[in-house]
Amino acid sequence: CFHHHHHHHCPSSSSSSSFEVVESKKKTTSRRRRLCGVNSYNIGRPLAQMIHFIWTYLRVVEQIGVEPSNPDITIDIVIPTGAMGNIAGGYMAKQMGLPINYLCAGVNVNDITHRVLETGKFYRSNEMIKTMSDAINVQMPYNFERLLFYLTGQNHGLVNGWMKTVDSTNKLDLDKTWHEKLRQEFRSARITDEEMCNAMKRARDELSFFADPHTSVALSAAEKLGYRLFQPLGDEEESSIGTAPVVAIMATASPCKFEETVTVALGKDGWDDYFEKSFPENAKDLLDTEEMPPTLYRWDKDMALDDVQKVWEHHSREIIRTKFDCQVG
Repeated sequence: CFHHHHHHHCPSSSSSSSFEVVESKKKTTSRRRRLCGVNSYNIGRPLAQMIHFIWTYLRVVEQIGVEPSNPDITIDIVIPTGAMGNIAGGYMAKQMGLPINYLCAGVNVNDITHRVLETGKFYRSNEMIKTMSDAINVQMPYNFERLLFYLTGQNHGLVNGWMKTVDSTNKLDLDKTWHEKLRQEFRSARITDEEMCNAMKRARDELSFFADPHTSVALSAAEKLGYRLFQPLGDEEESSIGTAPVVAIMATASPCKFEETVTVALGKDGWDDYFEKSFPENAKDLLDTEEMPPTLYRWDKDMALDDVQKVWEHHSREIIRTKFDCQVG
């Protein structure tokens, strides 16, 4: 928890990177080869992420001391946003009745999500810009279609027409009515690497919190959107429950995965301080673990699918038994 009215919750749900090439190939091969991905183009991913938003809402109202049924309390949530899978999960939860006001997208300079919210123009960028928050680098966030589907009241025909336009032209112009509806539900802020690093440093210095680069994008976005994230709690804020916006920031990873970026933002001493004080112990244990060679699962062309799956399952169980010293049922 940052301060009263500013909350930070950490479900482990990495935001999606850009997978346009994979998407294109998946469309032509998935039926033939029975492929299934676990990135957020798979509806299972945002469905699971809905739980994070419900859990966050319950923890926030608990911390501010109100009942979940209080009709005067809604929360805004700021999410590091790339392919929009996480924010789609939040919007689906809102559609089911979760009292969220604004879902706010914190994006880096690959900013198509910010541009469509600001202008109504959903235009694919000509290039991907390298950033230090690369898990949310995206040129065309494929979950935008899901947001439009629920925004339009599940109007299949309208959204299908829009997506056909996107497929053929790499762009879509929302008219004024739909753009305004979009802005009634979502906000956004575009964050540079410099701003991300500054937010990471301020979180460490002012809040004693070590953030990963993608969470730092959300922290910077929250401040840019006016949530006064780093302002200390005062009596005026204490008495403003029900009027001031209550905001939560979604964290999507641990900084232990991003030594290079954390070192750029905080310096070598900053990384060393994090490693000594806050680096997860189970992650430290992994650093001394011998890396396992990859396991290749081959399909003998003469074997039936059920038989192949049994062989693969046996291999997987043996790996768990021998490498991790545990049994599986």
